[in-house]
Amino acid sequence: MKTLPHVLDGVVIASEIKAEVAREVADLTARGIRPGLAVILVGEVPASQIYVRSKVKTCGELGIFSEMITPPESVTTDEMLATVAKLNARDDIDGILIQLPLPKHVDTKRLLEAVSPDKDVDGFHPVNAGRLQSGQPGLQPCTPAGIIEILKRSGLPVAGQNAVVVGRSDIVGKPAALMLLNESATVTVCHSKTRDLPSVTRQADILVAAIGRPGYVSANMVKPGATLIDVGINRLTDPADVQRFFPGDAERAATLAKRGSIIVGDIDPAAFDLSAAYTPVPGGVGALTIAMLMHNTVKAAKLRRGIGTESR
Repeated sequence: MKTLPHVLDGVVIASEIKAEVAREVADLTARGIRPGLAVILVGEVPASQIYVRSKVKTCGELGIFSEMITPPESVTTDEMLATVAKLNARDDIDGILIQLPLPKHVDTKRLLEAVSPDKDVDGFHPVNAGRLQSGQPGLQPCTPAGIIEILKRSGLPVAGQNAVVVGRSDIVGKPAALMLLNESATVTVCHSKTRDLPSVTRQADILVAAIGRPGYVSANMVKPGATLIDVGINRLTDPADVQRFFPGDAERAATLAKRGSIIVGDIDPAAFDLSAAYTPVPGGVGALTIAMLMHNTVKAAKLRRGIGTESR
C-alpha cells in the first residue's frame, strides 16, 4: 500500500513562529524595549495595500510597534531617500520595509541599498547578502528563511541531502541555495539556461521550485520520495489551464467561475503524489513570509542592542 505524501502545513508552522515571536516581544517589552517596524507603501496598489495591512495587523497581534508611511504615487527618489534616512536615525524603529513594486520613476535599487543593513528586515541589502554568504549573523530574506524553518520544524533531514533549487533570483533562489548549503546540503542551482533540466531535478532529495512559471516542474522531473518545496504563486485564468493542472476538480472550476482565477504553484500538482512530503499552494511557503518578517524585526531589535539571538 502506497504511503500518502506528508503535507507540510505552512499555516501551522507560521503560527508556531508567531507564538515564539510574541513571547520574545513580551520579554523585550518587560526590559523596556519594544521592537518597531516601519512599512513604506507608495501609492494605491490594492494588492500591496492588502498585504501591508496584513503585516501591520500581525505586528499589533504580536506586540510589535508598527508605523505605516504612505507617500503618493508622485513621490521622487530623493524624497524617498530622505524618508529612509529619517527612519534609519530613529531608535524606536528596528526594521524598515519598502513594499515593492515601486513606481517606475523611483530608483528601487538605490532605496533598498539606502536602508541601514541593521534594519533591513527583508534581507535584501548587499551587506546582509554578504553576511549570509559568509555565514555571519545577519538578517536573512524572509521566504528562503521560511523554507529552512519548514524543513527543520518538520523533522526533515537537510545535511547530506542533494538539494536542487530551480530559479536564481536574488530574493529567493540564490539565498535559498546559500541557506541550504549552510545546513550542509549538497546544492545545485538551475535556471533557464540549464541543459537537460529534468535529469538534474530527478537527482534532488529536496527540490525547491522558485521560477515563477505555473506547473513548470512536471511529474517526470521529480525523484520518487523527494521533498518538494513549491515557492510559486501563479494565477490561472484560463479554464483549459485549470483543467490541465486539476482535471475533474469541480471545486476549483467553481472557484474559477466565481473569482476569475485560481492559484497554482511552480510544481505541477500531479508531481506531489510522487513525493514523500510537499508544501501546498496556497498554505505552504507563502504562509511563512509574514511570520519570518516578524521574526526578523525582533532579531533586528536584539542585534542592534547587542542582545543574544539565535543564529537563524
